[in-house]
Amino acid sequence: MLQIGGIVFLFLMVFGGFLMSGGSLGSVLEALPHEIMTIGGAAIAALLIGGSMYSLKKIGKEMSKVISGPKWKPADYRDLLCLLFLLTKTMKTKGMIALEQHVEKPDQSGIFKRYPRITKDHFALSFICDTLRMMTMSLEDPHQVEAAMEKQLEKHHHEAMGPANALQTMADGLPALGIVAAVLGVIKTMGAISEPPEVLGRMIGSALVGTFMGVFLAYGIVGPIATRLKAIVENEAQFYHVIRDILVAHLHGNAAQVSVEIGRGSVPTEAQPTFQEMEEALNNIPPEPA
Repeated sequence: MLQIGGIVFLFLMVFGGFLMSGGSLGSVLEALPHEIMTIGGAAIAALLIGGSMYSLKKIGKEMSKVISGPKWKPADYRDLLCLLFLLTKTMKTKGMIALEQHVEKPDQSGIFKRYPRITKDHFALSFICDTLRMMTMSLEDPHQVEAAMEKQLEKHHHEAMGPANALQTMADGLPALGIVAAVLGVIKTMGAISEPPEVLGRMIGSALVGTFMGVFLAYGIVGPIATRLKAIVENEAQFYHVIRDILVAHLHGNAAQVSVEIGRGSVPTEAQPTFQEMEEALNNIPPEPA
């Protein structure tokens, strides 16, 4: 809702100030359809030329996050910490062999089934299971495991940033496309140079709407949306960093509860449970579903 309010406020301030200064929206509204077609169409065409079908589909999916915010909520971080506590405790008390059944068939695991929101995230589930699978194959060097996890995180983060980077590129190009629209308007005006001054004035005003729209869309709407998406991707990436920190802490020989406490420190501040809240969550882990 904050973003919707921001857009409404943007329009009120920009166009309200224009009207208060004595301007008229008539000429703007008259030129708006074809200027939007020229600028917006060119921007979308550039996105199609420079992108791929995979990245374009991701842009459509990610746009909803501008309003809804990051995927992972405080309850999800508590669930993640509890899930990793159960997994690391199982490794400590029962050994790697006991973990194999959970790693190989997480959809049938009594541990994973307690936290369906996490298991529905393909990368989170694969990230946990692949790392634990490496551990069951006797790869227990913390530095090697951390390096392998870091490579996976970098790859995922690069792919997740695709939509935001594409929108930022669009925002960077919109002012120039506004100039293109304005130049076309000037060319049209020069073709009617014999018209009276009032006609030429309206035509020049319409041409300048193109420059205005390019800058307005770039810095007022598309650019802020790209910035918002980048912030959301960075925020969501912390969820996977918590997984890395806890599993690496476990490999350094820490007890399950200590490893979880190390991971709790990596949780974003707005979603981070307190020590007491985490203690309560661990003491009230739901029973294994039937």
